[in-house]
Amino acid sequence: MRRSPARAKPVSIAVAVAFSLAVAGCSSISQKVSNITTGSTERSQARSPDSMSARDLAAETDRVGRAYARDPKDKSVAMRYASVLQMSGHVDQSLAVMRKLAIAYPKDRGVLAAYGKALAAAGEFEPALDAVRRAQTPEYPDWRLLSAEGAILDQIGEPEAARKRYNRALELQPEEPSILSNLGMSYLLEGDLQAAEAQLRRAVEKPGADSRVRQNLALVIGLQGRFDQAERIARQELSPEQAEANMAYLRDMLAQNDSWERIAREDSGRNG
Repeated sequence: MRRSPARAKPVSIAVAVAFSLAVAGCSSISQKVSNITTGSTERSQARSPDSMSARDLAAETDRVGRAYARDPKDKSVAMRYASVLQMSGHVDQSLAVMRKLAIAYPKDRGVLAAYGKALAAAGEFEPALDAVRRAQTPEYPDWRLLSAEGAILDQIGEPEAARKRYNRALELQPEEPSILSNLGMSYLLEGDLQAAEAQLRRAVEKPGADSRVRQNLALVIGLQGRFDQAERIARQELSPEQAEANMAYLRDMLAQNDSWERIAREDSGRNG
């Protein structure tokens, strides 16, 4: 008997953040939630922290930290510093940087969106929602804030409300890859791997798709057991050692919670 397309059980946050955890070499899983479920609020020519090795990330943190010490009110430097701190696992320090920047730029939507994400990464979800909602103006809505709000709602288990925000953001900024990536990860967190892959494939085809979007796609493909394909995507931007570390970590996480066997059974049922 052929089964209808099924959804896997909701994927745990621990599995969902396997890629960024392996790249950063950091021991705290919860600190990586916002990095994997959200796109960046502002694009930069600088290399994404997601694709850095632990050594490169430490060097970048030191470099940007010195620039930040010289001028804490430099918006681009402060946001970069907060990003690398968060990726390094220094969530509280990252939040402190963003809190100070939000005070300096109380009406800057990009800053307030990033501040909301920093709050969410620290587990302060209600203040995070408050920050992005206060920054929003109904008469002139900002897609970045809508996408950030959606990412926070996903993290507190409100996927339907989150997707309404993503869809509204896409109305304002059609085919924006960071929004599509957030939408894909929303489906992943609910366990709908096929829908997640469809949205992430759509995202990676768009101009401006960054490393984070491609790594999210590799993660979703890996969670479906297609490790060779996932590794090929990961190797496009990561070193062979980093890509292999990601695959090994993902296999280990799947083995620990029996996800691999469950996925294989459901795939067999769908194709039988």
